[in-house]
Amino acid sequence: MHIASFLHEQRPGWGIVTERGIIVAERHGLPPSLIELLGDASAQAPHLLSELRAQTPSLRLDEVQLLAPIPRPRKNIICLGLNYLAHAQESLAAKGAAMQINEDPVVFTKNVTAVTGPYADVMRDPRVTEQLDWEAELAVVIGRGGRFIEPAEALQHVFGYTVLNDLSARDLQFRHKQYFLGKSLDGGCPMGPWIVTADEIPDPQTLNIACRVNGVVKQHANTSQQRFDVATTIAILSRIMTLEPGDIIATGTPEGVGFARKPPEFLRPGDVVECEIERIGSIRNRIIGPRESA
Repeated sequence: MHIASFLHEQRPGWGIVTERGIIVAERHGLPPSLIELLGDASAQAPHLLSELRAQTPSLRLDEVQLLAPIPRPRKNIICLGLNYLAHAQESLAAKGAAMQINEDPVVFTKNVTAVTGPYADVMRDPRVTEQLDWEAELAVVIGRGGRFIEPAEALQHVFGYTVLNDLSARDLQFRHKQYFLGKSLDGGCPMGPWIVTADEIPDPQTLNIACRVNGVVKQHANTSQQRFDVATTIAILSRIMTLEPGDIIATGTPEGVGFARKPPEFLRPGDVVECEIERIGSIRNRIIGPRESA
């Protein structure tokens, strides 16, 4: 199933996207937002969604504005850094550092206010950053929470998968010597266009992933190249914290980011960034300046 959140006539909603249109959840007695379904009825969610899928679509896709599948997560997005070896190599080489393979994942978070829609404009404000960079990533949405989850059981805790662009203000990131500020710009986490439920992607380590800027391919890889796969990541995180329904995990970006290029490349107003993952879909965001947002 493809689960999307949207605006229709300025009212938020969510539902199942089919070839015939959108089956609107609230019109069939389900909670008004997907995060409420996952939080309050996570155990019943598969059954409720199965029943919803049998209903007749009531909206066309072109009648709505798609939002991020979870427009306002309850907690920060959990992110992995340097989770593709080639990206780790390019990042360290760009900094003039010797290559060292970390034995554990690099983990940071993005603020919830960074989340924006799959086709939303993203502001690059020169008062904040001059070095906005792209990072196409596979994002995991937790459906069943838990602590001390075993790797062999971890994928059973996944509700589904979506596309995420971990937009990064490199000047902030490097100046402050940590990830959080540079990763948490308002609008710096486009996501979508929907969640594809886990039953449609039984193995998340087989997906092609790409990023294009103004139509030019900048990143192209496969999730099989992740150093810490989805199951391992869930297991490691759940040793430290209780994972909860609706939690979002961004699993890292492959090589080809802007700051590591020679010369470095950064996004400017007018640029269009597309991130695409096989079997999920693509998101497309235009970079704008402050004047365009007025």
